[in-house]
Amino acid sequence: MKFLKKKVDRAIDLVFCLVFMPVLIVLSPAYYWLSDWPGFTWLLIACLYGDYFAVRLLNIPKLFVERKYWLIGVILVVLVIGNYILTQYRLPEVTFNAESLTALYNQIRNYSKAIGVWMMFSLVMGYALSMSFIHELYQQLMIKKEVELQRNTAELAVYKAQINPHFLFNTLNSLYSMLIGTSERAEAAFVKFIELVKYTYTGVDRDTVALGEEIRYIRNYIDLQSLRLNGHTKVKWSCDVDDESARIPPMIMITFLENVFKYGTSTHRDCLIDIRLTLKDGLLEFHTENDIIKRVEEFRTEAPVGLENCRARLASLFPDAYELKTEEKDGKFIVDLKIRLS
Repeated sequence: MKFLKKKVDRAIDLVFCLVFMPVLIVLSPAYYWLSDWPGFTWLLIACLYGDYFAVRLLNIPKLFVERKYWLIGVILVVLVIGNYILTQYRLPEVTFNAESLTALYNQIRNYSKAIGVWMMFSLVMGYALSMSFIHELYQQLMIKKEVELQRNTAELAVYKAQINPHFLFNTLNSLYSMLIGTSERAEAAFVKFIELVKYTYTGVDRDTVALGEEIRYIRNYIDLQSLRLNGHTKVKWSCDVDDESARIPPMIMITFLENVFKYGTSTHRDCLIDIRLTLKDGLLEFHTENDIIKRVEEFRTEAPVGLENCRARLASLFPDAYELKTEEKDGKFIVDLKIRLS
């Protein structure tokens, strides 16, 4: 999608530089000014190109969507002032025998120059703003389609997980073992399992869920996965959020949890899993850290698949509002996810 965006941007800019501006110069007074006042004309052309790229690079439509109207006003005022200064450019005076004729001619010439400059400025700004708004609308439609695609992919992954017997088999075996001993632990585990399955089925049909629901899902998932672990694997889980009602897409962090328990657990070697979730002032931070227990080659070939899918989903849901870092360090795999929810 980023590659397509760059191609569209490049095409719009090339049309402006190689088609729009040459046609505008030929059809405007600038074509005649080139022979009489080449210095002023080239300065005008350079300023018009600068105005265009300023509008494109500052992305005024995006500022409009973000309701940064004051910044849009500042940008437009600066561009208008710059164009006004250009209209005050002093041209060589043409003199006649009669002073009155000289004054009248120079006044008409300066007025015509100002009109021509404002006309060209208006056309360039009109093209830049219209192309920027059309492009932003196109981008929003593409993002919407990408979100729908990622949501469908996520739903498919969830449904596959639902019919995948491995997690259910391991969990049910652990529950069965506990039933032989104490029924209270089994009952509590069954409750967690039911909540997890219920959330998996109902959450996928919603665009967003309360953060509190996602936290309960994570806790239940960790507790159920911990049933099959022995004393060699330690799991640390911490959560500190200032607003559990904040809305997030469901199961946005499940990929990281699955990888943690897939690659970071052992029945014969001491290892540590560290999972942390915080929300402060609209900034959600999710951190996982685990020892790489599986062979490094196996880890490197399998792990990126789920992570890349998750990265694509994050890019669709939170464009320019998330940061995902993954690294291998000292035999550990570390994930740091930051999402600006507001």
